[in-house]
Amino acid sequence: MAIPLKYNLRNLVARKASTGMTAFVIGLVVAVFLCVLALVQGVTRTLSVTASTRNVIAMRVGSQAEMQSVITRDQADQMRSMPGPERTAAGAALVSPELITLINVPREDGKTYSNVQVRGMSPVGFEARPTVKIVDGRMFNPGTNEAIVSKNLSKRFANLNVGETLKTGSFRWVVVGLFDAQGSAYESEIWTDVRDLQQQYKRDMYSSVFVRLPDSEAANRYIETIKGDQRLKLEGKTERKYYDEQMITGAPIKALAFLVGIFTAIGASFGAMNTMYAQVSSRTREIGTLRAIGFSRRSILVSFVIEALMLCLAGGLLGIFFAFLVFNLFLTRPTGTMNFRTFSEVLFNFRMTPPLIAGGLAFAVAMGVVGGFFPAFRAARLKITTALREV
Repeated sequence: MAIPLKYNLRNLVARKASTGMTAFVIGLVVAVFLCVLALVQGVTRTLSVTASTRNVIAMRVGSQAEMQSVITRDQADQMRSMPGPERTAAGAALVSPELITLINVPREDGKTYSNVQVRGMSPVGFEARPTVKIVDGRMFNPGTNEAIVSKNLSKRFANLNVGETLKTGSFRWVVVGLFDAQGSAYESEIWTDVRDLQQQYKRDMYSSVFVRLPDSEAANRYIETIKGDQRLKLEGKTERKYYDEQMITGAPIKALAFLVGIFTAIGASFGAMNTMYAQVSSRTREIGTLRAIGFSRRSILVSFVIEALMLCLAGGLLGIFFAFLVFNLFLTRPTGTMNFRTFSEVLFNFRMTPPLIAGGLAFAVAMGVVGGFFPAFRAARLKITTALREV
């Protein structure tokens, strides 16, 4: 015979103080857990979203990132003449030789600085990325030291709004537009004319060549063509593969999430366990009465585990509410982490997704099972005569 669920609900309501405090602590643990996972989700999305298998990034053989690569003008010109790439309405191949460099930019507070990646490209480079859209201002004009900036970057750093001048060393760029890169890695970049950047940094070369192909099969054939041409001595990767390899940036954050999850789960489980042990100690006569009127030890074990699950589930729902408050009140702006291959800042937003919410509830339920089983086992083991004699 099973103990009715309303018995457990009434017990939780009757012990308002202990129930409320335990649910609050579990809620805080779940909120922290969700925030860390949302951080991991944000970094993962930034380095994978909109990356396409039809786009190819060509670099020097052995380079792990565009900044580590060097491509000569002759190599870039040879790639322009190769068959396969898509073409613009004017007939120009969507092949964009690009130069990548870093500049040190002050944040909004003007006190701290971070490395930001500057990408020099021709207008064809912008056309080759149709997912990137200008949302304020206009495209830069070649040869004028103008630049466009991601809208997220303009929220985090100083002097990056339309009409402002970005100063770094002896160089100046006038910001003429903001673009939206749909949360991709391009959200962390400043774009300007490649020839202007070459002149400013006195570099008569490129870092990579970005090529847009009609489909993924054409991209694979193009990669094989690059690999087989001994004059080029370059290697090509699809855009998706390239940014998958950049995911090493998220490894420390994932390790942190794993450690935080373990330690917070252990602490919250002990909290739930302590609460349930206290309830068992204060309800020994009640447990003896349940045994005396015919409820089995198994029924009492299941009942107390269910009670712990209800307690932790309430804490999990409270934690989700806390997390939404944090995201909507404090984490509304983009944040950043270091890309350890380029030593530039990668911007991302904390992302709360339905699978993440489900994971938070599952985390709370797991704490309920771990925290409730041993006190429930103790309650089920109490002898009827001993329990009934308790005052």
